Amino acid sequence: MKLLIAVIQDKDSSRLSNALIKEGFRATKLASTGGFLRAGNTTFLIGVEDERIQQVLDVIRANCKIRDQLVTPVSPVSGAADSYIPFPVEVQVGGAAVFVLPVERFEHF
Repeated sequence: MKLLIAVIQDKDSSRLSNALIKEGFRATKLASTGGFLRAGNTTFLIGVEDERIQQVLDVIRANCKIRDQLVTPVSPVSGAADSYIPFPVEVQVGGAAVFVLPVERFEHF
């Protein structure tokens, strides 16, 4: 058995949750915040049998899309902030970061 930890963008959360339920997977959703863009994320905790890992990864891949987004950089903490003129830059956001961890024991009550 494995524990998949999937960190995804909030925009994909409902779609992924519905797709996981449709495929028969149970997951716990946690609100989280990204460090780079300081934007809302959702972290899914998914317990799955070893032989179904690829199926879960396929569901995540199909429902969590990478997209381009314009962001304005945060002003520097040190230095002359009054001369800092932020210009929006385009970055890729979305997709999923998935960690697969071994589970020694699982109990469901």
